[in-house]
Amino acid sequence: MKWEKKGLIYCPQGIHGWDVKGFLTPNPFLLNDDVIRVYGSIRDNNGAGRIGYVDVDAKNPKNIIAISEKPVLDLGEKGAFDDSDVILGDVIRVDNKVYMYYVGFQLVHKVKFLAFSGLAISVDNGQTFNRYSKCPIMDRADNALYIRAIHSVLKEGNTFKIWYSVGNDWQVINNVLYPKYDIRYTESDDGINFNDNVGVSCILPNEQEYRIGRPRVRKIDHGYEMRYTSDTYEKEYKAGYAESSDGTHWERMDHKSALQPSESGWDGEMACYPVIIKAQNKTYMFYDGNGMGETGFGYAELLENK
Repeated sequence: MKWEKKGLIYCPQGIHGWDVKGFLTPNPFLLNDDVIRVYGSIRDNNGAGRIGYVDVDAKNPKNIIAISEKPVLDLGEKGAFDDSDVILGDVIRVDNKVYMYYVGFQLVHKVKFLAFSGLAISVDNGQTFNRYSKCPIMDRADNALYIRAIHSVLKEGNTFKIWYSVGNDWQVINNVLYPKYDIRYTESDDGINFNDNVGVSCILPNEQEYRIGRPRVRKIDHGYEMRYTSDTYEKEYKAGYAESSDGTHWERMDHKSALQPSESGWDGEMACYPVIIKAQNKTYMFYDGNGMGETGFGYAELLENK
C-alpha cells in the first residue's frame, strides 16, 4: 500500500473561546455520501478538551464545509469522571442512532489523572449528543485502576467488538509522570454492558516501550488490521500497525504502518492517531501532527495500483 500525504486540514484558532489549542484524536464519520464529519477533542486555554467537529468534502477533504461553533460534547459535571477533559474513542451507527464512545478524564491528587469510558448518543445523525449516563460505561477494575479507555468498536451481527487501553502504573521520564498502558479486547451484546472486566490481552509494549494504545481497528479481507500509537523510554511517540485473523491474536508489523513524520512542517516532528475511512471510492487516513495534534490534523490518500 502506498499513501500520499495531502497536508493539513485544520487547526483551531480560538474563535469561539473553547476551541483554542489543537485537535486531538481526529475521528472521521461519514455523515452522508458527500460529507465526512471529523470529530475531535479541542482544548481551551486551561487545557480542558471538548468534542467538536470539522465537516469536509468527501471528494476532497482539503475543502472545509463547516466547523462546529460549540461543542457537541462538553465537560461533565463537577466531580464526575469526565469533569476535566474528554477525548474521542469511536463513533459508530447503531440502528437509527449514532453512538459516540469517549474517554473522560478526572484530575486527582495522588496520580496524574484517571481516565474511563463514557457513551453519548445522537438521534439526529450526529448533530447533537446526550450522555447515556453520568457514570462511565467502562469503569475501573482490579486490573485497570487508572485507565480503561475504549478506542475502537465494531458491530458484527449482534456482537459489539471492543478494543481498549488499560493502565495500571506510571512511568517517570525526565521528571515527568506518564501513564503505562497496553491494548485489550472484550465484547458486548448491546455496546453498553460488557461481558467481563478482564478482557483479552492483545498487544503489550516491547522492551523499548512503556505504553502502547489508541487501537483503531477495521475489518480487512483476511481478518483485521489495527493502527495504534506507542511511546518509548526515549520519548519516540509514533504510529504502529498490526494484523489479526480473529481480532484477539495480533502480529505487530510496524514496518507497514505507512505513517511517518514529514521532513518539516505541521507533522515534521510527529504523526499519530491514524484512522482510515472510505468515501467516494477513495480511502483516506486522517491523523494528528506535532504535539499529539497541537498543530492540527490532516490526511493522506491511498494510491491504488500506483
